[in-house]
Amino acid sequence: MQKDERKPGPGPGSESVAAAPGAGALRDRIADAVREAGGWLPFDRYMEMALYTPGLGYYANDSLKFGTMPGSGSDFVTAPELSPLFGRTVARQVRQMMVESGTAEVWEFGAGAGTLAVQLLSALGTALLSYHIVDLSGVLRERQRERILAEAPEFADKVQWHDRLPDEMRGIVVGNEVLDAMPVKLLHFDGTHWFERGVRVEGAGFAWEDRPTGLRPPFEGPFLPGTVTEVHPHAEAFVRTLGQVLVRGGALLIDYGFPEAEYYHPQRAGGTLMCHRAHRADPDPLEDPGLKDITAHVNFTGIAVAAQESGFDVIGYASQGRFLLNTGILDLLPAASEDAAADAQRLRQVAMVHKLVNEHEMGELFKVLALARGFEMAPMGFAQGDRTHLL
Repeated sequence: MQKDERKPGPGPGSESVAAAPGAGALRDRIADAVREAGGWLPFDRYMEMALYTPGLGYYANDSLKFGTMPGSGSDFVTAPELSPLFGRTVARQVRQMMVESGTAEVWEFGAGAGTLAVQLLSALGTALLSYHIVDLSGVLRERQRERILAEAPEFADKVQWHDRLPDEMRGIVVGNEVLDAMPVKLLHFDGTHWFERGVRVEGAGFAWEDRPTGLRPPFEGPFLPGTVTEVHPHAEAFVRTLGQVLVRGGALLIDYGFPEAEYYHPQRAGGTLMCHRAHRADPDPLEDPGLKDITAHVNFTGIAVAAQESGFDVIGYASQGRFLLNTGILDLLPAASEDAAADAQRLRQVAMVHKLVNEHEMGELFKVLALARGFEMAPMGFAQGDRTHLL
């Protein structure tokens, strides 16, 4: 589902915002920032405030975000929430990377509700020296702690939390749906010139405003008149910084996205920016800031180039479906049983695995990028269907 990028939203003066605790305060905070910036705020700064303002932004407030059913009050589902087999399968690749790199630590970025952490801790067990979670949200860190204590208490003493990168790291980095939540810059092409899209205050809400810019997409095009697209300086800077502090180890970055040629294809002239709330998508990030997720697909070519520039080797790039099949997710499915309840549970697991690997579900849209620093290996997750040559 793509956004209609040229329609500004009604802004956060609506009933839903007024009724939500903290939403009005965030609106005011963003409006103040716009005025302090001279009346115009680049979209990446707006997105950063809408998602991460302490206590008020979407990922910093106490709303429920992750879950499998709309009735639970959650906004979206991630792969670990669909099936515990996702984390158990990813753990196979993590374990191989740990062995080959001679490291025994895992660093998870943006651990959400702690679901993937529980799965990796349980699967890796005593092979782990320590498990580090880097998350800016104090609310989410507390939920992660509660989840781990409830579901993997025997490994709780291995877990440490951080709100920023350390000066030096060794181990395997895991990031599932982290890059897509990093702020992006929006660019608009009128057929002749490029403009940066930003935000101004309009009445009780916000509206789009474009300004001339020297920024360009990292791709020659062609671009259709009216194109609105994203560039990803924050995600690329994150990977470069990771390369500076990771002395030895690797990374598995799992997210939805495309290589550069597909990302900036003329058929994607509306860009990829999207919002999620109550398991529904909408194209308007200016409406109800702080009450919904704002996300953009990942340009994996840009991430791979940034990784190489910071000293990483790119050792694999594949669809999530192919990666999970290569690492043996089907082997983890329980055998058929004559017990009706057990077989019903097995069939539910089979259905969830189909969602994870099938091309028309999550299997093709989501990709896995593997990076290594200080060691060489042939990762099992990319034994077949590796697409590194397409980056």
